[in-house]
Amino acid sequence: MEFENLEKLIHAVSESELTQFSYEENGVSISMKKDKKQKLVTINNVAENTASGVPALVAADSKETGQEAKAAEGNTVKSPLVGTFYSAPDPESEPFVKVGDHVSKGQVLGIVEAMKLMNEIESDFEGVVKQVLVSNEDVIEFGQPLFVIG
Repeated sequence: MEFENLEKLIHAVSESELTQFSYEENGVSISMKKDKKQKLVTINNVAENTASGVPALVAADSKETGQEAKAAEGNTVKSPLVGTFYSAPDPESEPFVKVGDHVSKGQVLGIVEAMKLMNEIESDFEGVVKQVLVSNEDVIEFGQPLFVIG
């Protein structure tokens, strides 16, 4: 493989969602692997470890977020796919909705980017936004609660 083609291949793999790639031609083997970007976990509180007396960090997880959604009065809008959540159409714009906003059924609440495609998340309910359970640019899971509409 020519050097220019190798550079193009490296660039293409770097720009893609692939995490691992292997190629073999004429007895020459190329293997590339990249680590996924990691997001930091939000820390809810610091709890005292009674056995050792050493403080231990307690991190939030998706189960806690789901419990928060259930605690709020209203209907929960959940993510239909895995991806990156965006609260506004672009970085300079205001969020689609904020707590206290009245929304109609079918109104866009946010965007989830999955595989370079922007997917609008629409409200399944009419009412007032009681809670926004995710932040801009959060990586979200399928079925993760995003909004509580009451």
